[in-house]
Amino acid sequence: MAHSGRSRQRAALGGPARSTKRQSVKTTKQPAKKPEKTPQQRPESAPEPHAFRLGAVPGATPGKWIDTWKQRMPHVTLELVPIEKATQRAAIDDLDAALVRLPLLDESLHLIPLYDEVPVVVASAESHLMSVDRLTADDLVGEVLITPLDDVLGPLDLPTVTPSFPPIDTTADAIATVATGVGIVVVPMSLARLHQRKDVDYRPLLAGPSSTVALAWSRERTNEDIDTFVGIVRGRTANSSR
Repeated sequence: MAHSGRSRQRAALGGPARSTKRQSVKTTKQPAKKPEKTPQQRPESAPEPHAFRLGAVPGATPGKWIDTWKQRMPHVTLELVPIEKATQRAAIDDLDAALVRLPLLDESLHLIPLYDEVPVVVASAESHLMSVDRLTADDLVGEVLITPLDDVLGPLDLPTVTPSFPPIDTTADAIATVATGVGIVVVPMSLARLHQRKDVDYRPLLAGPSSTVALAWSRERTNEDIDTFVGIVRGRTANSSR
């Protein structure tokens, strides 16, 4: 064949003989480059769980504020601590804030009055006093006034009653006494409800002394949690500016 002759001639002349077969060229497959990792933004650190200790005197009703707190501050447990009016000032030092009864005169405290409570007369459910919707001082002529040692209203200007009953330690004990038909007790409505019994009832006392419930906290302990709770009791929304 002509092609074979030409190859032999080239070989004789010292030239390379052309191969009639195609040579396969092996290629090395380069590994696919992995996409470069983009630096991820670190999530903002969540607030550490902790507790907000709120004191409350008997009769104070912070339920709606606590519910709002749980929705707005889920990482902060609100711990409700019962305190007594007689020792409320000392108790504040161990709390973040407290619902107290005024008067409470102390320049080291912040005080925000919240609401005034209506005074009521508590008597036996069978008492003639319970036959009307509300009472005045004149309706109490001849009644024996029982004032417990934990009284929160202070001295009552009720000249028509006879404050001659022996001292009783607590409001609960005083109400249990009037349930027997002996005497009356004058307390804020919240305490009458707190110590409600089937054998007693109560009626509002017109022109009687009211009791003011306030939020108190130490000026030295003002912080973000307290600011949030103040906003809640004042009715501010979560997006409201202080």
